Amino acid sequence: MLQYPLRHVLAAAPRETIPPPFPWATNHRATVHTRKYLLENKIVKIKGSVECKRCKNKFEMVLDLEGKFSELWSFIQKKKDSMHDREPKVWMQPVLPKCQHCGQENSVQPSLAGTKKKAINWLFLLLGQMLGCCTLKQLKYFLKHTNIHRAGAKDRNLYSTYMGLCKQLVPEWFGS
Repeated sequence: MLQYPLRHVLAAAPRETIPPPFPWATNHRATVHTRKYLLENKIVKIKGSVECKRCKNKFEMVLDLEGKFSELWSFIQKKKDSMHDREPKVWMQPVLPKCQHCGQENSVQPSLAGTKKKAINWLFLLLGQMLGCCTLKQLKYFLKHTNIHRAGAKDRNLYSTYMGLCKQLVPEWFGS
């Protein structure tokens, strides 16, 4: 469907398997199942741990796979010509969800502190467009384990992470 090249893809190296940290994750680090697989297996609600920056409440948030991915893909289609392998500002500094406890806007962030890198909920971060909450080190971990070139700048690494996850979800849209 869409020819959207992922530049700087390295040759695939043998990968160590791990127990999948989520039903939507594979047994390879930083890798999620395809959208087709998820739909066939009725995995349509993607859960993630979040915390309010203001009231400090921790809770689980649920995202609709189809609705959120459609919203993200539509955004990418509109902005793709202006991205130039760099993320749009809204990805670098994401507008965060409203807290269901204290009602504060732009306050719910993913719970990443203390999370082992192999247990990062990549699909939840992608669908919530919260990958910008990741550190540069976490983004480089994703890129390393998916054989995508790691650049020095966070904006390029963030862009590559978004595109890499989209390609994992719908590889048929990216061609070979």
